Amino acid sequence: MRKILESALLGAVMVASPAYAEQSLFVAYPPAEHKTTSDRIFLIGTAPPQGEVLINGQAIERSPAGHFAPTFPLKMGENLFTLRYQNQELQIKVIRTSTTPVVSQGLAFAENSLTPAVDIAKMPGELICFQAVAPAGANVSVLLAGQTIPLSLQSQVKLPANNAVLTGENLSVESVGKYQGCTTSSTPGDMGQPIFQLTLNGETETQMGVGRISILSPTEFEIAEVTAEAGVARTGPSTDYSRLTPLPKGTQARVTGREGEWVRLDYGGWINQKEVQIVKKAMPPRSLIRSITSRQVGEWTEVYFPLQVPVPISVQQGMNTFTLTLYNTIAQTDIIRFDDDPVVARLDWQQVAPEQVQYTFNLKSQQQWGYKLEYRGTTLVLSLRHPPAINSNPRSLVGIRILLDPGHGGPEDLGARGPNGYPEKDVTLIVSKLLRNELIARGATVIMTREGDEDILPNERAAAIAKQEPTLALSVHYNALPDSGDAMNTKGIGMFWYHGQAHSLAMFLHNYLVEKLGRPSYGVFWNNLALTRPTVAPSVLMELGFMINPFEFEWIVNPEEQRKLATAIADGIVAWFVASR
Repeated sequence: MRKILESALLGAVMVASPAYAEQSLFVAYPPAEHKTTSDRIFLIGTAPPQGEVLINGQAIERSPAGHFAPTFPLKMGENLFTLRYQNQELQIKVIRTSTTPVVSQGLAFAENSLTPAVDIAKMPGELICFQAVAPAGANVSVLLAGQTIPLSLQSQVKLPANNAVLTGENLSVESVGKYQGCTTSSTPGDMGQPIFQLTLNGETETQMGVGRISILSPTEFEIAEVTAEAGVARTGPSTDYSRLTPLPKGTQARVTGREGEWVRLDYGGWINQKEVQIVKKAMPPRSLIRSITSRQVGEWTEVYFPLQVPVPISVQQGMNTFTLTLYNTIAQTDIIRFDDDPVVARLDWQQVAPEQVQYTFNLKSQQQWGYKLEYRGTTLVLSLRHPPAINSNPRSLVGIRILLDPGHGGPEDLGARGPNGYPEKDVTLIVSKLLRNELIARGATVIMTREGDEDILPNERAAAIAKQEPTLALSVHYNALPDSGDAMNTKGIGMFWYHGQAHSLAMFLHNYLVEKLGRPSYGVFWNNLALTRPTVAPSVLMELGFMINPFEFEWIVNPEEQRKLATAIADGIVAWFVASR
């Protein structure tokens, strides 16, 4: 699987399989020489249902069709698993690696433990912090621009990975010890590279840091202008940090920090330098705002915010509110025109901070149907989508346009794999076509991102949603787990949403399918996925069962159950529209 549910779908790299039927002992996952940081691993595979399958001499549980997915603990280093079925034997080697730097027993820093590990730039007076892993009892310091900064050993709680939520293990784990310390500087300019110094048992070792450190000028302004259509703003300087509201093309903000290829903008967000151009200006980008107007354009209400410069923005969707915040902006507003509108009951605003104006759209309905943001010159245009015209017949979807995205496809993007090697891409297409027929029978217009075995990138699928502007979008998937999961016992329907406008649909469909089909619940998740991020319509990614679960897999590939599933999803969509009136 090209990781649409990135961390959860490690089954995407499973080894090539023989034909899906009439195969003997077969292991779908893990592949040979698999490396993992997990303390356990599941072995997914199949064999004819008659007789026993032994793994390292232990008989394992199997489904009626002969599929299996037991979990085994892993020690550090190499782990060898021998599988036997009658006169057949397979061997699988799994290598467990550590996520923490190995502390040297001698006079040395742990490899790759010195930070900052990239060039950084700070504003005058900001903390500049250093970190190293070294033997306990050492004296560690940093030499920088004539300063000596002592580092002391600090315990630091190690947080679980984000994907721990998917396996029910979302707890902080053991503390780790690192030498840490900070300093400040008020003088703009290049401070050079730090030199880390370690003293132990009367001996001293020094090591040059990788990153250079500089202090930005408070009066010479570097301005970042977003060149991407939607600049990806984050809470910190890497893709490990959470996404913020994307910045429309043309957005301008002062650069207040750098870390490697990332730049920090004055409103607090970080953006990759590949998505901006940097220019020097005499003044930072700031704007006044006065009048605001709106008009209805087709099925959208457009709201116009005339500005002197395109400023950073953020959006928050509430139960009956849509809140837009403009940064680096001061209000001089005395008049706003907002006529009676299909979406908005009233628009309120306030200057919530010296250079931060907040607009709250009080909505006529809890359900929101989509929005768009763009700069036209220096005018910010917010488009709010009108509710669809729902047919008076409660069983009808006439006038409703639904985009279906059968997950994965093509020779490389197979998706998760069942115990016999059957790929997710095939079953998502089968069920999507069945669902399409059910929706059309109820009057809906259906758009498919793929009709055959096509390789379509996640961003291309998301772009199709933005272009087609359907009433709602559903991405059809089946699930897998990280190595630390329990493939034998984890099962059920899961729904994933990102924007508030999609929450109701995700929750409703989850509950509906669990009840009507009698399926287990895996849960409803807020998740930052390519197919949940589109804003023009409620967009939900459905995980309709676990490919890697030996028992649930038999339900997944059963043609009669596939038809029941498609019917239930279509009925659930109809029921949701009725409930959303």
